[in-house]
Amino acid sequence: MAEWIIGFIQSHGLAAVALLMFLENVFPPLPSELIMPFAGFAAARGDMNVVLVAIAGAAGSVAGAVLWYWIGRRFGVDRLRAWTEKHGSLLATSPQDVDKAKNWFERRGTVAVFLGRLVPAVRTLISVPAGMLAMRLPKFLLWSAAGSLLWSALLAGAGYLLEDRFDQATGLLDTATKVIVAVLVAVYLWRVVKLRRQQSQNHPRQ
Repeated sequence: MAEWIIGFIQSHGLAAVALLMFLENVFPPLPSELIMPFAGFAAARGDMNVVLVAIAGAAGSVAGAVLWYWIGRRFGVDRLRAWTEKHGSLLATSPQDVDKAKNWFERRGTVAVFLGRLVPAVRTLISVPAGMLAMRLPKFLLWSAAGSLLWSALLAGAGYLLEDRFDQATGLLDTATKVIVAVLVAVYLWRVVKLRRQQSQNHPRQ
């Protein structure tokens, strides 16, 4: 997977970085912790400018965040909870997960959007309560962009600084990629099975 990500980025440049980071926000098992360091590697080799790499990554990340923001805005708390109760197992998300994200957002205020963009497990979900609670879009974009840019810059910078050990790092990251993806898929499948069992227990067939 490491070689595929690097090849895709090298072939399509900044657009690939933005697209992959967009998909990372829509489909979390494709983690930014792998995408942006590889983009930093490519920048260190002279294929791209590392500053533009960070900006492209942030742009894709914000685009994905806006998608979830509008889902939250469109559905609202009650409808989203009802949907996850019936179909949430498909995304490994339960009504309790929605409540936790909403409550955390209410406690932390608008700063939660900025901090949430720096936490892998929260990056996607934090946009949903922002939409559900009708946070003003300009404010959401500002805080989300700030957090996303910082996160993208840190990861791209790490990849850029490892350029001298590119070959060794690529091999290690490729192995790490497979392990991380395998773990994420396993956790996802475990949550899907768990949620479906809970749903069947809560709604037994007559």
